[in-house]
Amino acid sequence: MGIASPLTLLRAFATLASLASAAQVKLGNTTLVGTDYPQSHQEFFGGIPFALPPVGARRFTPPVLLSTLEGNATYDAMNYGPSCVQIGLDESVMSEDCLTLNVFRPAGLEPNASLPVMVWIYGGAFQLGTTAQYNASLLVSRSINRDTPIIFVSANYRVGPFGFPQGPEAEAAGLLNVGLRDQLTALEWVQENIGAFGGDPQKVTVFGQSAGSMSIAHHYLNDISSVARGVIFESGWGPTLPLFNTSHWDFIWTSFAQSTPACNSSSSFGRKNTLECLQAGTTADLAAALTTPAGIPRLFIPVLDGPNGIIPDYPTARAVPEVGGRIPFISGTVLDDGTLFTPEQVSSTRDIATALLAVYSPNILQIPSLTRTINNLIGLYPDDPAQGSPFFTGNETFGLSPAYKRAAALVTDLTFFGLRRFFGQTAASMGTKVYSYWFTQPDPDSTNPRAGVRHSAELPYVFGASSLGSEGQVDEALSNTIMDYWISFAATLDPNDGKGSKRPVWEPYEATGGRVIQLNAANVSMVPDDFHQNQTDFLALESTHRAFSQ
Repeated sequence: MGIASPLTLLRAFATLASLASAAQVKLGNTTLVGTDYPQSHQEFFGGIPFALPPVGARRFTPPVLLSTLEGNATYDAMNYGPSCVQIGLDESVMSEDCLTLNVFRPAGLEPNASLPVMVWIYGGAFQLGTTAQYNASLLVSRSINRDTPIIFVSANYRVGPFGFPQGPEAEAAGLLNVGLRDQLTALEWVQENIGAFGGDPQKVTVFGQSAGSMSIAHHYLNDISSVARGVIFESGWGPTLPLFNTSHWDFIWTSFAQSTPACNSSSSFGRKNTLECLQAGTTADLAAALTTPAGIPRLFIPVLDGPNGIIPDYPTARAVPEVGGRIPFISGTVLDDGTLFTPEQVSSTRDIATALLAVYSPNILQIPSLTRTINNLIGLYPDDPAQGSPFFTGNETFGLSPAYKRAAALVTDLTFFGLRRFFGQTAASMGTKVYSYWFTQPDPDSTNPRAGVRHSAELPYVFGASSLGSEGQVDEALSNTIMDYWISFAATLDPNDGKGSKRPVWEPYEATGGRVIQLNAANVSMVPDDFHQNQTDFLALESTHRAFSQ
C-alpha cells in the first residue's frame, strides 16, 4: 500500500534524534520536551495525551478530554505514542492507553504565530491504523518553502471492538461509536491547546482518507464548524461502508466475547452481559479474539446511534437539510477505489448480486426491494472487461473472470465515486464552496496490477514520497502540486493561492455541469464530471438510497 510500518518510521526518528536537539512548548504548567530537526527547520512533539487513558473501567467508554498534564513539570514528547490495539501490529507497539496526538511544526514559533493547522485522521476500515504511519515532515517543509507555513496534527483513535462496541448492551450503556468520539475529543484538544504551539484554533482544516474521511463525513453532517473551518475528504463518505442499527452486528460482538477466556469461562455469560466479563479480560486476550479461529478478522464499524448520537440517521437522508451553507471542502476519489474491496473470485452476474445482498441486507423481510434495486444497478454495467475497473485497461482481465472488472466498476461507483458526486452536488446546490478531484496517476511499481489506481494511491503524493516509504515510485512534480493545493486550501480555504508550483486554477464545483480537477502527472487539468453519469444518476435516486439504507 506504499505506507511504511510504524516500526520503520520509529527507527527513522530514532536515527534523526541523534542529530537533533530538544524543542520545548509550555502547556499549562507543564513543559513538553520534543525534538528539534535543524536541517528541516521543524520541531516534533509526539505522544501527547488528549484524553484520559481508556483502560480498566474506562475500556469501551466515551473519551474524557485531558486538557492539561498537571502534575508533570516536564513531559517527554520526543516519540509517537503507542498504537491502539488492532490486528497486524506487534504487541510491543500497541496499548489500550493510546489516545495521544502528535504535532509537526516549523521551528522557533512563538505562541502568537497563529498558523493554519491541518489535523489528520487516518484510515484503516476502522479495524487498524495509527498516527505512526504518517510522517508529515515533507508536507510541513513544503508549507515553509512556499511561505505559507502550517502546523500538522495527527491523533490516534480506538479501532475494532475497543472503538466500536456493538449490540443492544453497548447501546444501552451509551458506548456506540466511541472511536468517532475520540476524534472529536482530539479536535477539542486542538481548540484548547494548539495556540501554545503557534497554531490558530480558528484556522483548522480536518483531512483524512478512507475510514478517516468517512469519519469526517459523519462529523461534518453534525456541523463541526466549532472545531474546524475546512475539510478535505479523500475517498470516503458516511455510507461508504454499510450502516445499520447496532443490533445488526450483535452476532459479531457476541462471538468476539465468547472467544475471550474471561467471557468463555463466565457462568453468567450471555448476550445481555458481555461487558462485565470483557472488562475483566486482559488486553492480550481481547487482541487475540480480534480474528476468528480461522484467522478471519471480525468487523467492528460505526453504526446508527439514534437522535443524540453521531450518526442519528442514514447520511444521504440528512444530506439535503444539513450540508447547505456548511464549511467549504475538497472532495475526491482515485480512479479505481473499489478494486481492493471486490472479491477476486467473482465470476458471474449472480455472484455480484449475491455479494451485494450479503453486505446490504438488514434482514430477510427487506430483501425484495433491495434485490430489485441491485439487479437494476448491475444492468447499468456492461459485461465487457474493456469498460470495467481497473478502468482504461482494455480487455485485460489479469487472470480473473471478466465479471471481476464489472463488479469492481460497480463497487467503485457505489461506495466512492457516486457518493463524492452526490454530496458534492448537494452541497454546491445549497451554497457550500466545494472543490472536487479525480486522482488517476498510475502506480509505476505496482505489484498488484488488477488493483489499478488503487484505493489510497494518492497518499504518498499528499505527504511526499519519502514520508511514506515510497521513494522512486512517486512523481515529485505531481506530489508538489497536490501538496500545494492542500496547503493553499488549509491556509486560505482556496486551493489557488498562486504560491509554490505553477499549477492550473482549480475551479469550484458546480451542482450542474460540474468539473473536477484531474490529478495526473501527464495532465493536471479541469475535466467534465461526467464519467459514469448514468450509473451515478441511478445511485442518486431517492428510491435507490432507500433501498440501500433500510
